[in-house]
Amino acid sequence: MHRMRGFLLGMAGGAVGAALVLLVLVVVFDFGRGEQATVVQPADVPADLSVEGDAGLSPSQLYSRVANGVVMVRATFAAQDTWNPWGDPQQSVQSIGTGFVASKAGDIITNAHVVLDQQGQTANKVTVVFNTPGGEGDEFEADLVGVDGDSDVAVLRVDPHKAPVQPLALGDSSKVVVGEPVVAIGNPLGYDFSITSGIVSAVERTVEAPTGAVIPNAIQTDAAINPGNSGGPLINGRGEVIGINEQIATQSGGNEGLGFAVPINTAIRVMGQLKKNGEVAYAWLGVNGKSLTPDLAKTFDLSVERGALVESVAADGPAEKAGIRGGGDTVTIQGQQYVVGGDVIVKVDDTAIESFDDVIAFLLEKKPGDKVDVQIMRDGKTQTVAATLGERPKSM
Repeated sequence: MHRMRGFLLGMAGGAVGAALVLLVLVVVFDFGRGEQATVVQPADVPADLSVEGDAGLSPSQLYSRVANGVVMVRATFAAQDTWNPWGDPQQSVQSIGTGFVASKAGDIITNAHVVLDQQGQTANKVTVVFNTPGGEGDEFEADLVGVDGDSDVAVLRVDPHKAPVQPLALGDSSKVVVGEPVVAIGNPLGYDFSITSGIVSAVERTVEAPTGAVIPNAIQTDAAINPGNSGGPLINGRGEVIGINEQIATQSGGNEGLGFAVPINTAIRVMGQLKKNGEVAYAWLGVNGKSLTPDLAKTFDLSVERGALVESVAADGPAEKAGIRGGGDTVTIQGQQYVVGGDVIVKVDDTAIESFDDVIAFLLEKKPGDKVDVQIMRDGKTQTVAATLGERPKSM
């Protein structure tokens, strides 16, 4: 299982005001692989934009094919209400990111952190700039359809009768393989509509959203990603978007060949909910825990080597109602605390659970109200309980 531990991560967000600001956060989660979604290409996205059966286009060919579907996103935020000893009017703050057209209706996908400030407030105004060949770019004001900070996905919309919308083909991120060539198109450090190329370095990574929520199945790439690339497409050799460039792992503050993209399957699912409801409802089981490894299983004298070790359950939550139990004793192993004595989740419906990561990924494919069968290991015996998933609290 490939995991990230202790990396310093920077959001690949854009230039803010007159200076370029790199937002940073420290990853504290330790999650990995999970089940993948099956994506149905939206009906209003031309299927012929991808290269059926082609071994792969060159970066130059890809840029010619898809660059007109990539946009610069400029978000304008109100000035902070701070004391000004000189009495000068406070100036608004602007950030620059990237987005891409996802439908003929004018839907544009970008990162949530491109249109949110550090306090989580949405931009007062969002402008998108299209990559017009031989020109300065056509600018259009965009409506904010919805923002989901937990997946770091936002959906904008422009008038398709006025803007030169060219939807990009959306791929299936569950089919991405390590080593395949990719390109990233965006506005790094304000250098508009730049392309960088590389490969998929790893799949099934887990990264942390600005809200602290977990984003599973992220794609790692060595294509250069810098501030300003946020929200831009990661494109495979067939011309399909497989991810949204979102953040980098860095020790220097700049690109070090460790970029991460939100999987397009996640973005498609979130876009559908944002367009329908204006927000995203996440399924919730109401358990907290850690991944069980063979070494931990041996230390704790458990009869199963892998699974999701349940440390606690939310009061009156779906897991507690189903009879799932958390632990009671706390032990420390190599500086890491574990709450032991609780159930170990080993399967949910037909999905094998080998880590707590798998529980999170499974729930992302479900919706509140779904009924699931949870197989647990308790006192050396396997049993199955039925649970009705709730809606994840907004504060999580």
